[in-house]
Amino acid sequence: MGIGEATARRAVAEGARVLIHGIEPAETEEVAKTLGMPFCVGDLAEPRHCEELVSTAVEEFGQLHGLVNNAGVVWRNLIEETDAAFFDSVMAINARAPLLLIRAALSELGRTRGYVVNIGSVNAYSGEPNLLAYSAAKGALMTMTRNLGDTLHREHGIKVNQINPGWVLTENESARK
Repeated sequence: MGIGEATARRAVAEGARVLIHGIEPAETEEVAKTLGMPFCVGDLAEPRHCEELVSTAVEEFGQLHGLVNNAGVVWRNLIEETDAAFFDSVMAINARAPLLLIRAALSELGRTRGYVVNIGSVNAYSGEPNLLAYSAAKGALMTMTRNLGDTLHREHGIKVNQINPGWVLTENESARK
């Protein structure tokens, strides 16, 4: 189980209604079924999918009170291995997708005076040699969170925060070993 699934399970246990999102259809549907929640499958690297995801949540629930930006890729690389395409692909999921999701949800979250929680990483503060692009993306996410945390609260009543966990032994991380 990863951070996203654990977060969804806890939110549902606390009474929340959650749209389960993932990129793997079978896994996403299975998690949704076990929680009795709707789901949506797609690639957040595609800007249009970010808008579709928010629209689906509003259609399912009639309103939106929160957004948890947890999707992320932890592709390992050294500076010698980092070309523009690799860097852009990591940034697209870890930094651009949260921005586009917040933007798509802005009016609805403003209406409910909702919340955004971005899941970052301790790598936002410092990196590791083999996590160059990932660390840069999480640093960008943290800067965006700080900017939006001030701006969106003042202008729309939306609270924006970020959690920067340390390394977590998820199923994906365990499979890498």
